[in-house]
Amino acid sequence: MRFGLPALFVGAGVEGEPFAIAGGLLAHRAIVPLWAAVLLAVAGAFAIDLFWFTLARRARAHRWVQAASRRPGFAKSTAMIERHAVIAIPLFRFAYGIRAVAPVAVGVSRVSTCRFVLLDLAAAAAWGTVFTLIGYGFGATLSPWIGHLAIFGGLLGAVLLIVPIVDLARHRSGSASQPHD
Repeated sequence: MRFGLPALFVGAGVEGEPFAIAGGLLAHRAIVPLWAAVLLAVAGAFAIDLFWFTLARRARAHRWVQAASRRPGFAKSTAMIERHAVIAIPLFRFAYGIRAVAPVAVGVSRVSTCRFVLLDLAAAAAWGTVFTLIGYGFGATLSPWIGHLAIFGGLLGAVLLIVPIVDLARHRSGSASQPHD
């Protein structure tokens, strides 16, 4: 499992749920320990949030942040985050679609770094644990199918590789026989 653990860390941060669930599936198959899958999902989610928060916090004076802050609703959103940080920050972790921009919004708000770190770490811990355990729970259901999925995936990969090559060859042979003006 050379790249599996780093992939779980990065994937949980960048892509989210699919990688946390995959970590649970890997733990169910005893490929990684369950505690490691949970820890990597939590750490990946927290690390990406902290990265975007820090970037936004340090770039508040940058022109793209200033332009965004002049958009309608931005002041209202940051005011809501500042008033209800204890609720808003943990909920952002579970809100698909706004999870990626929420750390930026908090970064430009007046919420302290310490408060963000504590609330986001708690949210990432809950999120990582829940979705990794979902994957672990589904492991019993999916285990009989995983071998079949590997075969199907290999066949699908071969088809996805061969079809474009055949299409390109047909396209080239068709264009070579056409007279040029």
